[in-house]
Amino acid sequence: MTPAEVVKFAQDNECLFVDFKFLDFVGIWQHFTTPISEFGEETFEEGIGFDGSSIRGWQPIHNSDMLIMPDPTTAKIDPFVEMTTLSLICNIIDPITREGYSRDPRFIAQKAEAYLKSSGIADTAYFGPEPECFIFDDVRYASGPNESFYSVDSVEGIWNTGREEFPNLGYKPRHKEGYFPCAPTDSMIDLRNEMMMVLQENGLHIECGHHEVATGGQCEIDMRFNSLLQMGDDLQWFKYIIKNVAVRNGKTVTFMPKPIYNDNGSGMHCHQSLWKDGKNLFAGDGYGGLSKMAMYYIGGIMKHAKALCAFTNPTTNSYKRLVPGFEAPVNLAYSNRNRSASLRIPVTNNEKAKRVEYRTPDASANGYLAFAAQLMAGLDGIENKIDPGQPLDKDIYGLSPEELKDIPSVAGTLEEALNCLEADHDWLLKGDVFTEDVIDMWISYKREAEVDPVRMRPCPEEFALYFDC
Repeated sequence: MTPAEVVKFAQDNECLFVDFKFLDFVGIWQHFTTPISEFGEETFEEGIGFDGSSIRGWQPIHNSDMLIMPDPTTAKIDPFVEMTTLSLICNIIDPITREGYSRDPRFIAQKAEAYLKSSGIADTAYFGPEPECFIFDDVRYASGPNESFYSVDSVEGIWNTGREEFPNLGYKPRHKEGYFPCAPTDSMIDLRNEMMMVLQENGLHIECGHHEVATGGQCEIDMRFNSLLQMGDDLQWFKYIIKNVAVRNGKTVTFMPKPIYNDNGSGMHCHQSLWKDGKNLFAGDGYGGLSKMAMYYIGGIMKHAKALCAFTNPTTNSYKRLVPGFEAPVNLAYSNRNRSASLRIPVTNNEKAKRVEYRTPDASANGYLAFAAQLMAGLDGIENKIDPGQPLDKDIYGLSPEELKDIPSVAGTLEEALNCLEADHDWLLKGDVFTEDVIDMWISYKREAEVDPVRMRPCPEEFALYFDC
């Protein structure tokens, strides 16, 4: 829609308010709301000012004035606000230069798409993420100087087989046995269907929904692929809708990768392909039906995987998931059909569906940054003709230590990922997609706000291990 069409859309739907949404540096949607009387076509030209120093990882207080600039193509009616409200996703711009703000994740995604086109390699990058999550009935946590704890609960949790539920009806999925059982073991089909209905009503193309492997309410709803920027927008709406549908049903959703010990964590496998003039450039006659370009793309992902983890797996909790034994894609290998490899080539005879699936990422990621970084790694592989080596058509989880020693792995901790990003990021700077300022701030923020606080705090398991030392 154009600005004029958005104004008419708001009038036709009798909107009373306008909600302006934008993504902070870390990856959480922020918003503010104005009465419809304050909204017009000029809003798309003039923008609206806000305090950039109050957003994580953004401006210092002495240079805090910023502008949001709504994107008219993103106009929707917010499905969760009682009074009819127009919702717009916004870009962030500098109020003096009127240029895009380098730390705005959406601007980085836009620059990644622009760089792809300018390279002449392709004109479109498609991404199809599969964000998994847990749906809980209760969550409690606290962290103080003398105590810390967390407790999550689900009526489906296998730990509740002996709980008095008046009555306890059983049918709780065992650890690692939550994949695809019918009701009553899968107690969430109606909730997932409601989520899928609201997602579709808000313009997202939904392909399927199902229970996932872990006990305690792990689920997955899959979206159809979209272009990089559009999928960044779609992922934000996806999380927003999933969380709010859950809350109105007395449930809560987390995309935290590993909230439950000793069971599968939640990932966000990312299917991706490059297209030009309507043709899938990843389709070919090589291994798995892929082209040489697709192989080089894989090579780029593998070469930069450890640094890439800083954006695709950006939390300390991400590395509680990335451990062997829980279908975790930690081994840097590619293979046809093989889900034990970090890079899988899905089996399909459809030329348009030929793609690469990178299985390491998780949904704690900032989608705009994670997709842009994967694209830049893949493009570096294409530009430098990085050979990914031979495929590994074996169950990697079953290999001996001797067989595994020559297979590289992704980063083992967030600290390692940040160190690798610090040493290996020139490929992200091409086309000014990421900047040195963005890389430095990301590393600094993650170290100071996440790595150090977790590293310095004792955890309950340490008391079990060491209190009697």
